[in-house]
Amino acid sequence: MEHDPQGLFVGLATLDIIQRVPHVPGADEKVTASRTDIAAGGPALNAAVVFSALGGRSSLVTRLGEGALSSFIRDDVASRGVEIIDLADPSFAPAISTITVDDSTGQRQVVSTDARGAGEPATSASDVRQRIVRHLERVAPVDIVHCDGHHPDLTLTVAEWGASHGVPRVVDAGRWKTVMARLVPLATDVLCSATFAVPDDHERRERLDLMSWILSQGPELAAVTHGPDPIEWRTRTSRGMVAAEQIRAIDTLGAGDFFHGAYSFARVMRDHEEHTLRTVDCLRFASHVAALKCISPGTRAWLAEIGETTLVEFLRNGEA
Repeated sequence: MEHDPQGLFVGLATLDIIQRVPHVPGADEKVTASRTDIAAGGPALNAAVVFSALGGRSSLVTRLGEGALSSFIRDDVASRGVEIIDLADPSFAPAISTITVDDSTGQRQVVSTDARGAGEPATSASDVRQRIVRHLERVAPVDIVHCDGHHPDLTLTVAEWGASHGVPRVVDAGRWKTVMARLVPLATDVLCSATFAVPDDHERRERLDLMSWILSQGPELAAVTHGPDPIEWRTRTSRGMVAAEQIRAIDTLGAGDFFHGAYSFARVMRDHEEHTLRTVDCLRFASHVAALKCISPGTRAWLAEIGETTLVEFLRNGEA
């Protein structure tokens, strides 16, 4: 690839307030945090940040708005080399996520309003589409589209654009959202956790296992993560498992987001013979990046190590 890969990310931008505690408090219990971090967050936002840290160019289509919280998020993301395409209405306010990280296990609990905090957008769907398309024409060529399913109108517009232009579309399926019924068929790659479940009463539900259902909707690849256990993947012609990198996790916050962002980066890169990378290489690299995150507290300090862990070095060292 002659140019730095251009990733177009679409989804949620939040303000994350992260507190590390010796144990998760019970009802009516108070504990003293050992550490507090405040940073921009959201699945697509974090994926864009790590894509940029790995050497790509990232743009994030989201709703951010004005005000102190929005300015903090904007500045944090800009400092990481990510361009914001803000399609918020004047009254919009970004979501706040409060996160508790258990020092003893590295596991976290998250409470957030997601993208629902400011009600229905006032901007018409046609105006949103026009604004997005104008931006896409300016940043082209786009090498990959990455969606987290939040802000459905933005997500579907960008995914449809990607499909019409033959651009790979990666979906971070996370948990089931109503938009997934329309978004999954627009994707080329769907990555989800084992907790992702298609409602049994959904009109498009078939009596298939999760990966078979995903592939039946049109994507070329379905992959399911299982925390520290092997990642399962399947295409229409092959399948396999990739061992997750084993580490002693001290903070799993954002690991899935960064996994997906690293996957999207690897998905558009080429090897020394200019061939696209194998699925297993992309997934192993993504697992490696997520492991780096899990051995460091917070969601930003660990990025300083990314420069020493490029995809080329990873493959050269025989890790993939």
